[in-house]
Amino acid sequence: MLDFFTIFSKGGLVLWCFQGVSDSCTGPVNALIRSVLLQERGGNNSFTHEALTLKYKLDNQFELVFVVGFQKILTLTYVDKLIDDVHRLFRDKYRTEIQQQSALSLLNGTFDFQNDFLRLLREAEESSKIRAPTTMKKFEDSEKAKKPVRSMIETRGEKPKEKAKNNKKKGAKKEGFDGPLATSKAVPAEKSVAPENGVELSKEELIRRKREEFIQKHGKGMDKSSKSTKSDAPKEKGKKAPRVWALGGCANKEDLDYSPPTTNGAPEVAPPEDINLIRGTGPGGQLQDLDCSSSDDEGAVQNSTKPSATKGTLGGMFGMLKGLVSSKSLSREDMESVLDKMRDHLIAKNVAADIAVQLCESVANKLEGKVMGTFSTVTSTVKQALQESLVQILQPQRRVDMLRDIMDAQRHQRPYVVTFCGVNGVGKSTNLAKISFWLLENGFSVLIAACDTFRAGAVEQLRTHTRRLSALHPPENHGGRTMVQLFEKGYGKDAAGIAMEAIAFARNQGFDVVLVDTAGRMQDNAPLMTALAKLITVNTPDLVLFVGEALVGNEAVDQLVKFNRALADHSMAQTPRLIDGIVLTKFDTIDDKVGAAISMTYITSKPIVFVGTGQTYCDLRSLNAKAVVAALMKA
Repeated sequence: MLDFFTIFSKGGLVLWCFQGVSDSCTGPVNALIRSVLLQERGGNNSFTHEALTLKYKLDNQFELVFVVGFQKILTLTYVDKLIDDVHRLFRDKYRTEIQQQSALSLLNGTFDFQNDFLRLLREAEESSKIRAPTTMKKFEDSEKAKKPVRSMIETRGEKPKEKAKNNKKKGAKKEGFDGPLATSKAVPAEKSVAPENGVELSKEELIRRKREEFIQKHGKGMDKSSKSTKSDAPKEKGKKAPRVWALGGCANKEDLDYSPPTTNGAPEVAPPEDINLIRGTGPGGQLQDLDCSSSDDEGAVQNSTKPSATKGTLGGMFGMLKGLVSSKSLSREDMESVLDKMRDHLIAKNVAADIAVQLCESVANKLEGKVMGTFSTVTSTVKQALQESLVQILQPQRRVDMLRDIMDAQRHQRPYVVTFCGVNGVGKSTNLAKISFWLLENGFSVLIAACDTFRAGAVEQLRTHTRRLSALHPPENHGGRTMVQLFEKGYGKDAAGIAMEAIAFARNQGFDVVLVDTAGRMQDNAPLMTALAKLITVNTPDLVLFVGEALVGNEAVDQLVKFNRALADHSMAQTPRLIDGIVLTKFDTIDDKVGAAISMTYITSKPIVFVGTGQTYCDLRSLNAKAVVAALMKA
């Protein structure tokens, strides 16, 4: 039983609607529009919203959308046939009204389609009932039953005979092959191999005899080596005392600990070092857009192609006109070769393979049946549609504005809490320090919570960053107020408890932002993922950022999917808290292979909030979607 079937234009006008139940279809259809149609995720023609499954079909020629909804626990085999039949009949019946392509004509038009739809629904349901259920094949109908019993016995008996014959042949080959070699090798040692008392020696005895002969021949050399080992043995008995070097080498714990004793709440003084090198160049308080240096490359390509176009002869002109498509509606066959090349190009640019296939499928669904212009080729049309889809993907539904949210938290007199999570070695602590510097440049005080109580040196790393950030923003420049501080409880403690104490400490001391650093963990490690879900559930941070590196390809999909799934599975809340945004690191190491940004955003539908592009505190950028797409599409 269908819950609803609706037909509306891409402009948002509902042309006709069928309600099978009393519940309104507005909520599910709006969710489909927001999550699929507007986000260019049309690779799959089905969408799940709460307890409903929605299937849809796009008519790009007339700009129409056909949507059917039913309970997801039902298996309705006739839905695909029904939506195709309704699409065909509705388009043919109201072609003149739709072709006018004006909102007023669609509003004034009367689409009396109820009786036709009920007839098509009845026919689809009856066609699904007519199909007889598949019955199991009987033994009499199988090919095995047609064979006589005698042939089956013969085939069973022949197999061991054939194996025995083959084994005999193989053994004969081995004997014939090993015989000459054995005799040729045994020629110089005939005396030792000769049979004793007419009895041939076994293989073990032959090996033992040859070993004794070998020892007798090389016995002198063995004696010398044994003498040398014996002479060296007493030297090894006297152990030499380890050398003590002038500059260190002592294993005393007190001598190896160079960190000064500090307590929570005491600002640390930075030693004299090159702070300007650590800070970097550029405005720290304003995030610059990411520059993939794609515009210069495209301009060079365009300049290089202009002279070749002017040199074209008459044959080149006819070749160009031959590639033009004049007022033709696109089909799957027209786009297949172009989409295959686009898919391979995306995979080469580090886009995950599954996502590249879904993107190309979405573009095909978007363009199928669309009428092309007079002077436009299939390649240019597909490329332009793919570029628009990629830009739309990189600009997801929610936009994270940390500065606005922090000021809102200030009005409520509470700290703004950000939690960083991710796999090992992606740069969580380094980019946490960069974000701290950006917040300090904007006048917000920061408390860094050292909740990585597992990795050796994690607390010391954050202590060093805190010391350097304090040197860049000393309390003297802020009226004696400590702008950045580290909250740590050492190693081996509960990370969730440390984060809770840090948030309480920040609330009492008046800090604006709390940045929670967590231990790196692989997405398959269930105990560590449970601990992370506990930390997020107990402390309810305002923002959960996943830190991932731009070097990964298919691994990005696996990491994000399993992180979200683990947070949902191990959370104790009814509505589990998932990842809110992404920090993309090591972006300066990938040149134009920027596909990881597409993969991560496509999987989570979450924005890329920050992009790390270097080693200094100023190497933090905001994502420029058009620049990334231009670099992605560059040949």
